[in-house]
Amino acid sequence: MIGIICFLIFVVLANILRYYVTNPVYHAGVLFLNDNFWFLLFISFILLAADIFFTFPFPLNLPAPIIKAIGSVFAIAFMLLVFQWIDTVAATSLYPLVWLMSFVIVPIVFIIVLVSGYFEIMRKLCWEQLQEKEGECQVVHEVKSTLEVPVSDVKSWEDIGDEFRLMMYDIMHRFRHEVRKK
Repeated sequence: MIGIICFLIFVVLANILRYYVTNPVYHAGVLFLNDNFWFLLFISFILLAADIFFTFPFPLNLPAPIIKAIGSVFAIAFMLLVFQWIDTVAATSLYPLVWLMSFVIVPIVFIIVLVSGYFEIMRKLCWEQLQEKEGECQVVHEVKSTLEVPVSDVKSWEDIGDEFRLMMYDIMHRFRHEVRKK
């Protein structure tokens, strides 16, 4: 999500600077960026969806490598557009060579991203099983009351504060544990 926000800020700044910069290559680059803005945003959202699926536990994260592989194919398609733009601006003949190589590169990248994604899922799954066997996931808390003998069943502000701190600790520990799994 931060990458998408930074991309939007970059596009806005590039369009603002277009009024102050007189370089025709810069103008052509900003126009190229504006023409492909929605395509780049589409690629970003595909990769964001893949990252969101990767954060889910085992059975729900299975579509993530497929989505990421599709996003990588779209990213290669954008790179082809960049090479085509470079050919128009610099008058080179680089695009036909890259276009022919893309027929080999696209399937290879798709398969590599797909296999590495499923490998990562299986590695996480095996790692969780090893941690459960070792018992590292168990946390024991002990809350000590400040009163030795309870006067009544009414809780003091210190007891409420202790329970609140324990609740916050449990939430942060659970969050840290979930992030560490990733």
